[in-house]
Amino acid sequence: MNLLFAWRYFRSNKSTNAINIIAWISVLAIGVGSAALIIVLSVFNGFEDLVKGLYADFYSDIRIVPARGKTFHITPSELQNIKATNGVAVFSFVAEEKAVLNGAFQTIVSIKGVDEKYTSLNNINTPKHIPRGKFEVGTIDAPKLVVGAGIENAAGLSVEKGLYPATIYLPNRQASRLSSDDGLNAFSVTPVGTFAVQQDFDNKYVFSNLAFVKYMLGMTENEYSAVELKVNTDPNKVKKQLQAALGNNFLVETRYEQNKSLYAVMQVEKWVIYGILSLILIVAAFNMIGALTMLVLEKQTDIAVLKAMGADEQKIQRIFLSEGLLLALLGGGGGIILATLICWIQVRFHLIKLGGDTFIIDYYPVKLLAGDFLLVSATVAFIAILAAWIPSRKASLQSFSLKS
Repeated sequence: MNLLFAWRYFRSNKSTNAINIIAWISVLAIGVGSAALIIVLSVFNGFEDLVKGLYADFYSDIRIVPARGKTFHITPSELQNIKATNGVAVFSFVAEEKAVLNGAFQTIVSIKGVDEKYTSLNNINTPKHIPRGKFEVGTIDAPKLVVGAGIENAAGLSVEKGLYPATIYLPNRQASRLSSDDGLNAFSVTPVGTFAVQQDFDNKYVFSNLAFVKYMLGMTENEYSAVELKVNTDPNKVKKQLQAALGNNFLVETRYEQNKSLYAVMQVEKWVIYGILSLILIVAAFNMIGALTMLVLEKQTDIAVLKAMGADEQKIQRIFLSEGLLLALLGGGGGIILATLICWIQVRFHLIKLGGDTFIIDYYPVKLLAGDFLLVSATVAFIAILAAWIPSRKASLQSFSLKS
């Protein structure tokens, strides 16, 4: 019944045409705000999904690192605990350290010594991530180097032509001082491949043979920097099992925990975007307050008749609250439908392009999530109720005479 009154009031002719204009402006503003929220959040979801995918191509599902220090010694029993953990499909040992790479130019890198199982943990050894050469780390006697695209440029290397030899310098842990003559161990390596995953990785990492890196660092047979794992079940469950089995000397991290700062920043950015775009709906709320206040003045006689027929204050208030919700439903519903159509067109045809040609894709990625639709719908309804409360409360408390 309340919605019926609201619909008749919305459609009926008004004595002042400005009331209709302001009402439609509020509907339009709510529609624009709702559409903007859905579209921008969906584009943000698309970028977030893309970045997470790139990080998933580089990072393993789970990583085991020492709780203190840079390396750890793993015992046969601890290794057996890792193998016996339900859900562990593949594991690989890693030795990682800062190094100096000297090609045509000199640059600082993080070198990761990996074994033959490493490429089974992620998607780095795929054609889309190896634009030049191949992913091959060689042996302890003949080590090879796979470098990030940024490192290749910074060091002046030429993977395909092999114009410049490369020398890797790693810290000698037996030296008394890093600045002494024997502070660095040097070895010539052959760059055979370039990887390109994401700029953070491409400008930082190079890969080589695990045994070679351990030898250069003077690490013992069972000493490593990390153990990286691929799992075939929920990583959080596997993490709990591994942490319980290995104890407090090890830190077990999921892919999310390896990049906590990145994911935290992305979530903060999303909420900031939501808050900023919600200001459009707040502006629309002021239009709604004006439209409903003028409608209350327009319908003074109707209010008086309803009260004479026995309608109480709550009934009058609910009628004008319903009017506000009706405006929000028309605007918000129309905006959400429009945003869905625009996002579908972008997903299907990639019409809106990114500027430049340096990104991994040339169009704005879009991902529609049901949670965003619920969030926007709830936001529109909440703001509409707050905006309609003031004029509806005023209408219910005022006394209007049929003679006036």
